[in-house]
Order: sequence, then C-alpha cells, then structure tokens
Amino acid sequence: MAGIFGFYAFGDERVNWDSSKFIYYGLSALQGRGQESTSLVIYTHHDNTEPLRWISGEGLVDEVFGKIKQDYMKGFLGIGQVSAEKRDYAIKVEKPIELALVGDGKPALHDNRQKSFQIFAEMLSKKISELRDPLEATKTLIREVGGGYSFITLTKDEKMICGRDIQGIKPLEVGAIGFDIGAVASESSALDVIGAEQSGFVKPGETVMFDPLSIEKRHIKNKTAYCSFEYVYLARLDSYLNSISVSNVRDMIGQRLSEENPVKAEVVIGVPNTAIPFSMSYSKNSGIPVKYGFTRTGRHVRSAIKPSQFDRIVGVQLKLNPIRTSVDGKEIILIDDSVVRGNTLRSTVYNLKRKGAKKVHVRIGSPPLISRCPFGTEVPPEDELIGKALSNDEIAEIIGADSFAYLSIDGLCESIGLPESSLCLGCFTGKYPERPT
Repeated sequence: MAGIFGFYAFGDERVNWDSSKFIYYGLSALQGRGQESTSLVIYTHHDNTEPLRWISGEGLVDEVFGKIKQDYMKGFLGIGQVSAEKRDYAIKVEKPIELALVGDGKPALHDNRQKSFQIFAEMLSKKISELRDPLEATKTLIREVGGGYSFITLTKDEKMICGRDIQGIKPLEVGAIGFDIGAVASESSALDVIGAEQSGFVKPGETVMFDPLSIEKRHIKNKTAYCSFEYVYLARLDSYLNSISVSNVRDMIGQRLSEENPVKAEVVIGVPNTAIPFSMSYSKNSGIPVKYGFTRTGRHVRSAIKPSQFDRIVGVQLKLNPIRTSVDGKEIILIDDSVVRGNTLRSTVYNLKRKGAKKVHVRIGSPPLISRCPFGTEVPPEDELIGKALSNDEIAEIIGADSFAYLSIDGLCESIGLPESSLCLGCFTGKYPERPT
C-alpha cells in the first residue's frame, strides 16, 4: 500500500511556488498509508540539464525531507509517495521519454509491487514516444494493463498525468487552490491540509493531464469496484473517497455491528485509532457506555502494516497500554477494525484481563480476512490468516476472549452504501472483481 500526492502550479507567477513544502504536508497527511519509505520528485526550471530531481529514503516524511537541500529541491511542480514497503521509491525512466512515476496499488505486470510499477512506467514512456499524445498514450496503457492501481507521473516537459485502473480499485482525489494550483492525492484529507478545495475524484478508467495552460481528461469504459478495505482500515477518518465519507461509513459499521452481534456488557472500548469510531457508534446504538481503553507511548504506529511480526508486537505494546479504571472488574466489549493472524489481538485481550477485566467480548468491524490482495495491500499468505480456517468460537478460545464475532459482508456493503457488485471484497470473499472487456 502507498499514498501518493501531486502538485501543479499554473500561471505567469508559478515559478515562485515551492512544491516541496506542499508535498511535505500532503504526504504527512498520507503517512498512515505507509511508514517505511518516502520519495519526492520535483521539476525545476533552473537547470535544463536536470529538470527532474529526486530524493528517496527509508523512514517517515519528516526523516527523509529533513535531508533535503532546499535550493536543490526547489521547483513549482512535484510528486511524492509514502509506502508501507522498504525501499519502495518513486520510479525513474530516462528513455525514450524521461519521466517520474508514483503509484498506489499494483498493476498486473509482476508479483512485486515496485517492479510492476517500473514496467508500467517504462511502457508509458514508450507509448508517449510512439503516439506523441501523452493523454492518449496513458489511456491506451490503462486499457491494456489490468490490476488495481492509481498513479501520478511527471514528465520532463512539464506535464503531470494521473489515472486509475479501469475498475477504480485504488482511490485518487482531485483538488485546487483557486486557479493557481491543481493537486491530486490518494485521499481528500491530504488536499485539506494544504488548503485545497476538493473538486472530485479521478473516475475508474480515467486519465487527467495537467500542462501549463490547461487540464484535459479522457476515459474508457469502466466497471466500478472500489476497495472496501479502504473504508474499514486504510483511509483516514476525515477523508472522502469516491465522494463517500469514511467517517460516515465507520459510524454505520459500529451501528451494524451492534445490531448483528449484540452482547450484554458494562463498557465498550475501541482499539486505537481506527476502531474508536466503531466503538462510539456501537455504544450509541446499544446504550452501553463507551470509554477510552488504552493510552499510547511514543509516536503513532500503524502496527498492522509493519513488515515484521516483531515490529507489529512492539507497535501494539507501544500503543495499547490498558487504562485500569476503564476495565477493572467490568465486562468489556472490545472492538477492532480487522484481525489478521490473531497474535496482536491475543496480546490485547491478555493485557485487558491482566488489568482486571472480568470478561472480554471481541467484535470486529469487518468480515474475516481469508485471501491475499493482488492489488498491493499488505495481507499475509492465506495459511497465516486466522479467519481462513477457524470458527468464531475457535478464535475466541485462541485469543482468550469470552466471545468473538465479525461484521457480515452485507453489513459492510450497507455501511459503505454501495452494492456488492460495485466493491472489491476479494480479501473477505476470495472472489476478485472481473475486469470488463
């Protein structure tokens, strides 16, 4: 998984804008989509021999941008990426057309996400050279290449081109600051933080090109299949994806969870941060009080997307220290967004009981994860997924809970407000959307 951001300045005074500052804030808002690698590519008019300039490195946005030499990386156009994979950087192609590309998801060109986007970028460079029409070249490439992906590319001749796969599996939102600035991002919250007004989203199968004088779009026949896991876990609470509020979806998930899986208890607590809205809505609908159940040590860590089990366990320990007064002597409803292997959830239940909880009933705000994602989301092999083979009662026994239940597929679709046919639910069903011909 990755978060991508593009900045484009228009007008006679555009050389005065410093794109790296806007991209810094945009990528910071997308940090939850990837904390292992960061990249920045800018276009500068100062040097015709090296108009596209790169900086990439392992670590958070703050850490990588802290290494930037401001004069060297100053330019009025730019793109950036954060990734949940180590050494997953912006793609560079030198010939036949020099361009840089950042991407979310994965084109169906290689098992490895980075290599897949490298092939995609090389194909795009070649097609632009052959067709001499960047927008038509991009449209043709999207028609030919399957998978679930969104991307932004910056060319040597000042064009920024973005697009989504034909089913729109990965999101891409568009915004503007007046008539001077155009911006594109994986989530609308990244547009908010730079002061841009969200104007819509790149539609499935659509390409959008920014050049110094205009914005032009083209699209091909599509069939919508938005990633449902974006609404459950991946996206920020304050984002809109495809004109759907993530906050509203998570409120509905909590409500549906309380209707589908009621249980008598004294307090509801949510696992920070994603499941907090689920717990608040569950509480409101059930009438059971909600409390903060945990405090965090150190900076925010998205433990579920950390690359190793050690990192995930440490991440949970850092962020999930139970508050004794919230749980001591009480029957607890513990709500989490998803469960992968069950190791971290077992640790959480153990810590709650160690702090005095009489009973812990676990409720999950998504259906069971049973299948890997071919579109770049970090879901482990199927034989490691606890929901693949075990019943709810068996999972409850393994994690030490007194009861355990998931949200249903119908409950998730109704919470998002779209029919099953308009969503990618593959990680929950094992059935991935068929690409239209």
